Amino acid sequence: MAKSKVAVLPGDGIGAEITPQAIKVLNKVAPKYGIELEYEEGYIGGAAIDAKGVALPDETLQLCKESQAVLLGAIGGPKWDTLPATQRPEVASLLPLRKHLGLYANVRPVVLNNALIGASPLREEVVKGTDMVVIRELTGGVYFGDKYREPHPSGEKAVDILMYTTEEIERIARLAFDIAAKRRKKVTSVDKANVIESSRLWRETVTKLAQEYPEIILEHMYVDNCAMQLIRDPLQFDVILTENMFGDILTDEASMLSGSIGMLASASFGGNVAMYEPAHGSAPDIAGQDKANPLATILSGAMMLKYSFNCSEGAEEIEKAMAKVLEEGYRTGDIMEPGKKLIGTEEMGNLVCEKLGA
Repeated sequence: MAKSKVAVLPGDGIGAEITPQAIKVLNKVAPKYGIELEYEEGYIGGAAIDAKGVALPDETLQLCKESQAVLLGAIGGPKWDTLPATQRPEVASLLPLRKHLGLYANVRPVVLNNALIGASPLREEVVKGTDMVVIRELTGGVYFGDKYREPHPSGEKAVDILMYTTEEIERIARLAFDIAAKRRKKVTSVDKANVIESSRLWRETVTKLAQEYPEIILEHMYVDNCAMQLIRDPLQFDVILTENMFGDILTDEASMLSGSIGMLASASFGGNVAMYEPAHGSAPDIAGQDKANPLATILSGAMMLKYSFNCSEGAEEIEKAMAKVLEEGYRTGDIMEPGKKLIGTEEMGNLVCEKLGA
């Protein structure tokens, strides 16, 4: 059995607690399908700054390039918030890593497990049946544009450049259409074309590309309306396509539909190596306390099996095992409800493993 290398980047805060749970689950499932994974850890983010002096060491980047997949924990924390913006862990590690690996597309499923309907802040009749995918462009837009400050009569002027090219828009839109073709055949492209020039190019480009996909229903929606519609009527969405900053904001909002951001997995594609990570942050307030929800990371591991190792059956096994644990009433603090059983990070990982053996 040939071994496949996975780069594991625990990062900061709860990252060191949640990534081992995903590995534990992967090790239970992967061998059943003839997949042998070997893991090598690397420093990233604040942990890398402390240990190596930089947020993305060369050896970490090389490790990622040599691996078949990357499993990322979480990045950042108040310890490094006083650093200049360009040196903060989130900016100095995650953005360049995406750029170096060519990860221009983030795929984030938003599915509400029936056992967690009570954990969502929205009413059951609004959220029940939520099942969408958000496709976010990852390597363009204002996050990657030039940034600078200069003197101004009032003090200072800060400038952030928002830029997109036709090519960047086409490649992310094509992925959205391809994914929609395997789902319910609807794409909602989100922009701010009534105000922003890059959004006008976005809308024009997506509209033109849609002609190649006559079976797909395409609708356009302004980002402010989309933010409202996600809460008002989430069942209307199938595939949401959007640019970098809008996608960052909307996916955090959409996480509430699933009960907690601790339930949201994601995958980033584009180059030879895909990266898998939970949607949540490093949660430094609960780090080291065995309180973090590892399910988003475990589900990210399931996505890894499906997309990097072509093992949909293994991914489904993990999803079903997780569903059984939730149906039996086990909860971490972020999804806790009255009458349920509060457990910690480690036990949640163990229970998913137990269900895989059942």
